[in-house]
Amino acid sequence: MLSSLIDLIFPKVCYTCTSILNDNEQYLCTHCRHLLPVTDYHKTNDLTVEKVFYGRAKVARATALLRFTKKGIVQKLLHQLKYKGHEDIGIFLGDWLGEELKHIEHYTTIDLIIPVPLHKRKKRKRGYNQVERFGEQLALALNTTYCDNVLLKTTDTKSQVNKNRFSRWNDKTELFTLHNSSKLNNKHILLIDDIITTGATLEACIIELNKATNVKISIATMAIA
Repeated sequence: MLSSLIDLIFPKVCYTCTSILNDNEQYLCTHCRHLLPVTDYHKTNDLTVEKVFYGRAKVARATALLRFTKKGIVQKLLHQLKYKGHEDIGIFLGDWLGEELKHIEHYTTIDLIIPVPLHKRKKRKRGYNQVERFGEQLALALNTTYCDNVLLKTTDTKSQVNKNRFSRWNDKTELFTLHNSSKLNNKHILLIDDIITTGATLEACIIELNKATNVKISIATMAIA
């Protein structure tokens, strides 16, 4: 009864269209869920994400759950996650992708899930890393460990939102470093982020992670542009 009263006063709304959710709906209304552009890359062995890194960084396997387009439904969803404090969207997407990846042999050998890190100043300002909940749910699904204290960001960079593709690729100021890199030795790492655009940030992380001994790196993101 209390829950129903709270929902009456503060109704739960869809994160993309803001319509009031029914009792059997969470995060998104049924209509918006059906509009989500799912890639299915990991189900069909599609190499779209791997091709982003050809000639740049060695990646064992890579996938993205959704396709991102400007002013599209995925952009609205990620905006709510990244800038409006709705971390439960990360839980929603992590549960979804985790349920699919746990049935694929390659991802069952993951030893560690590592997020692209935020600089400590930016994390303090925002209050959270937008991929933290996503990574934690993936770790639960894959029965592995989420580790956010090994790969660290050493430079506080400006937001990438208003940069074009070339500017993002050409930005050499994003610097990362390893802390206690021995934890990564001989491990299969799943590197995660919210979105792949040019792949420059993930590439920089891969280069740093490869400083550990005998690591294998796979990638999983919420979306790909």
